[in-house]
Parts: sequence; C-alpha cells; structure tokens
Amino acid sequence: MKKTYPLAGFPNTLDVLRKAGYSYFKDPLSGEESFVVRLTSEFYPRFHLYVEQSAETVTFNLHLDQKKPSYGSETKHSGEYDGAVVENEMRRIESWVRAAYKQAKSDTSETNLDSVPEKLMGQNMKRWWKKLFG
Repeated sequence: MKKTYPLAGFPNTLDVLRKAGYSYFKDPLSGEESFVVRLTSEFYPRFHLYVEQSAETVTFNLHLDQKKPSYGSETKHSGEYDGAVVENEMRRIESWVRAAYKQAKSDTSETNLDSVPEKLMGQNMKRWWKKLFG
C-alpha cells in the first residue's frame, strides 16, 4: 500500500517513524534501506516500510511480511500489500505524520504573552509573570 505526501513542510521522516515504533533496517544482502516494526519477538511477521523521496513528494510503501523468503536467492515472500491489516497500519502511521505536522506548526508559531488577555492567563500566571518581569 502506498501513501504519498507533499515534501513541502513534511516533518523529519526518521523522527516520525521512530515515534510510530519503526526501526531503521538495511538489508545485509541487497543493501536496501527501509523501516520495520516487528509484531512479535520473532523477526517475522513484521510491517516493512520503504520511503521514497522525490523533489516534490515523500511516498511510504508499506506491506506486511508474514515469513522469511524461502525461495533461495529469490526475494519473494509471503507478504500482504493491501487489506484491512495493512490499511489500519497505514492509518496509524498517518496519525503520527499528522501529529508531527501539528507539532512543527505549533513550534514555529510563537505566542506573545502580552497579547493574551489577562482573564485567560489566570491569576497565578499573572502574578508569576509580573514577579519575574516586573
């Protein structure tokens, strides 16, 4: 299953995926870089996510590896590329992306406390602020 996002304003991919529970994975045979999250203490089953970045977009390509490839040098394996389980996981990843977008937006907008009405600040905050800055 693939999901594409615009690159402009996209949060740090590694941070988002780490928060979602994914670990960086570099295939020792092919050298391909991806991210995985294990569903049990074993290596399989696991969600396997490839990140493709172009000049304007970031694409997440997700599938569920059910078991280790068992065809010798072939890369074929029992994987699910769509279905309810994969769709639910993609929605979970999207929620982390949305949270990171929201966090990045709130980090860039500074709040000027002088413009906040005193009623909203509360008495304790007002006293603390006045003691600190006069």
